[in-house]
Amino acid sequence: MSSSPPDGLTSRRASESDAAAINALVTAADEDIHGWSDSTESDLLDWWREVDLEQDSWLLEDASGALVGYGLLYRHGDAAELDCYVDPTRKGRGIGSWLLSAGEERARKTDAPKTHAWCLEPDEPAKRLFDVLGYREVRRYYRMLVDLDGAPPEPEWPDGLTLSTMNPDEDARAFHSALNDAFADEWNWVPMPYERWVEHRLKGPDFDPTLCFIVRDGEEVAAVLRAEPNRFASAWIGAVGVRKAWRKRGIGLALLYQTFGEFHRRGQRRVALGVDAQNPTGATRLYERAGMHVAYSAIAYEKELT
Repeated sequence: MSSSPPDGLTSRRASESDAAAINALVTAADEDIHGWSDSTESDLLDWWREVDLEQDSWLLEDASGALVGYGLLYRHGDAAELDCYVDPTRKGRGIGSWLLSAGEERARKTDAPKTHAWCLEPDEPAKRLFDVLGYREVRRYYRMLVDLDGAPPEPEWPDGLTLSTMNPDEDARAFHSALNDAFADEWNWVPMPYERWVEHRLKGPDFDPTLCFIVRDGEEVAAVLRAEPNRFASAWIGAVGVRKAWRKRGIGLALLYQTFGEFHRRGQRRVALGVDAQNPTGATRLYERAGMHVAYSAIAYEKELT
């Protein structure tokens, strides 16, 4: 790298054996900003299945070996996405700047034309740092939650539609195609090639086909929903996609109630998801109608690399 770490610190790459320490750092950083965290070690390990840690990760440690900074690069379409965390007791020492610079240097080597990075909405020092380093805000994302104190309402399905769970051997390609079609207008959406999607999703440690719902209109797939039993310390809805021709008919709400009901039957009482706050389909309003609320907001920043 072009610059040495801040005084008194050394850098190295991350490995799977660092997951517990890195999760503790991420948790501490989240708690410092808004008092709680939904980070888990298992989520980190799952995310790393898509990352080359030997090339695209950075750890900063002090002389005692304590972890004080963590950065990761993930290539997403034409953007290099950077996740950076700093020990809240070590802020103001150039750690965040160094991690971002290291990530940008690596991004240039991969010929990425731009980088994306995030911070929690209340994190004023991070926002000032992004401004100084030439980033601009481009999007906001919400983590939304619902606590199922009782059984949710029963779903109401429009006439002529049928619901099933996924049979991976028969439905995977149709599910994948419908998901990409439904999200085609979403900001920063990059379709995942089918083979990679199968490897990442269907062969993932938490894949459960009974939590993947398909709504059909005759032979056509109108909508899909993919959920997981345990992610980000909650039952998790990874994607809700209704194709354009079937929107505004209550299908999304019915799918949410169907999923809430399934999680409730399994004894899981908190359900969460992530959503683009400026989603063009009005997804945030749908989730609010289903009883979900915004737990926190994160800001996406972008920097053009020249």
